Amino acid sequence: MLNISFLLCDNMLATSATLPMELLHAAVTLATANIDSELEAQPLKITLVSTSGHPIKTRTGLKLSPDCAIANAPTADIVYLPALWRNPEPILKANLEVIPWLQEHYRNGSLLAGVGTGCWFLAEAGLLDNKPATTHWFYFDRFQKRFPNIQLKRHHFITQAGNLYCTGSVNSLADLTVQFIQRYFSHRIASHVERHFFHEIRASARAAQAFDEADNAHPDEAIVQTQTWLQSNYNQEVQMGELAEQFGMSTRTFNRRFKTATGSTPLAYLKNIRLRIATDLLKSSNLSVGEIVFRVGYQDGAHFTQLFKQKHGVTPSVYRTTVRAKLFTPHE
Repeated sequence: MLNISFLLCDNMLATSATLPMELLHAAVTLATANIDSELEAQPLKITLVSTSGHPIKTRTGLKLSPDCAIANAPTADIVYLPALWRNPEPILKANLEVIPWLQEHYRNGSLLAGVGTGCWFLAEAGLLDNKPATTHWFYFDRFQKRFPNIQLKRHHFITQAGNLYCTGSVNSLADLTVQFIQRYFSHRIASHVERHFFHEIRASARAAQAFDEADNAHPDEAIVQTQTWLQSNYNQEVQMGELAEQFGMSTRTFNRRFKTATGSTPLAYLKNIRLRIATDLLKSSNLSVGEIVFRVGYQDGAHFTQLFKQKHGVTPSVYRTTVRAKLFTPHE
């Protein structure tokens, strides 16, 4: 059984607990449905705890009722520490029982995951001394002053030091939870959970095949064939007139039928394929931007950067720095 505890505190952000809980329950549902035939489903037990065992009031006034007090909580495989609204120091003082509880879990080998200012609990427990950590950006300076021995990573959204994980935001905590799902369930289930919850955010990182299948859903078979050709030859120099002739159409007819079938011009369709694949390579590979430009079929790096910035609002280099600012290695 996978035991997970969520610490509840007054003035916390409810989503820092409810979102990872939703992700974890989705993973259990998928495992129970035998979506991964090689996986033996394991039960999940989530325990909500507070220092007193009494209900707490979140930042929005929503009341959450714990299952028990910290003193009666079972030993957990994973402990989640919530994001705290504004200055976390008064909440630390009001929840000192958390410190020895975390220290004991650390000695037992549990994974401890904090989000934003919730990472201050780990720091106060002395668990992050001489280790990398992050927190909510607004409190970087105060965090560094209070905990000078911690290696604060201001440009990282997620840090890992053994079994200690710090995230700078609820979104980053969701990313981390997907990695936990991959570790305790399977890569396939983690991918399904990620797609179900974050498809609209992560569409740019989808593989070309997923992008293709959605865009090929129309009845014009000749245009489907041209789309398939573009998907396979996106890295080549493409002359649309020659492509139209190859499939027995004039350039004008080709452009008209393609736009009717897909809602896009052939050139825009090719550009989107290239940009999607380039985006995926920026996230998942160590290729230089110049190498990626060449691999997706562009010769002019400045032109590629202009197109990429139009789509994503930032340059390829800035995008890579942002999405890869996670100082941890996922377990395979």
